[in-house]
Amino acid sequence: MAEETVTIVPVANPAALGLVAFGMTTVLLSLINAGVLPAGGEPVVIPLALAFGGLMQIFAGVFEVRLGNTFGMTAFLSYGAFWWWFAFLLLFGHNGWIDLSAVGPTVGVALLLWGVLTLYLWVSTFRLSKVIFLIFLTLWVTFGLLGLGAIQGNHGLTQAGGWLGLVCGTLALYGSFGIVTNATFGRNVVPLGATPFLS
Repeated sequence: MAEETVTIVPVANPAALGLVAFGMTTVLLSLINAGVLPAGGEPVVIPLALAFGGLMQIFAGVFEVRLGNTFGMTAFLSYGAFWWWFAFLLLFGHNGWIDLSAVGPTVGVALLLWGVLTLYLWVSTFRLSKVIFLIFLTLWVTFGLLGLGAIQGNHGLTQAGGWLGLVCGTLALYGSFGIVTNATFGRNVVPLGATPFLS
């Protein structure tokens, strides 16, 4: 009786897609928040937020479900939804579908709540790679700065949030680059700091 050969096919890591989708969209919006690009360029972010930052992260989150990765599922689905929230807020507000004239500090509070979510996810990154740890560290602080800036009408805080968001988005792009490159070469070519902070 002939022996059966079992071929194990490696599973693709959806974090590569999720991180690049998050990173590119974050970098573009952060350049506007930091004042490097004009505020009038914000509508350019909308289709990117819907098609890439939002949709591709949602796809990544669904794929993480199949891998049994609770952290990846929660993070990618949440931030995919964040980009859709941001895009729909701009679309609905700018087209008069919703009235934003009397929202007061509500948008800022919403950003702070996204920061709270990010802070609690950051705790889990102490067991993940250093690059993921740094992405979530810079992200919850970014949300804090943007939220407080929106509540107080403080352009300086918003600008600081833009610069830190630029760091966060760049780290996400680097993380995606590392995952794709290392998977393609079959070895660790790009360091991601895989040693956990907590044993």
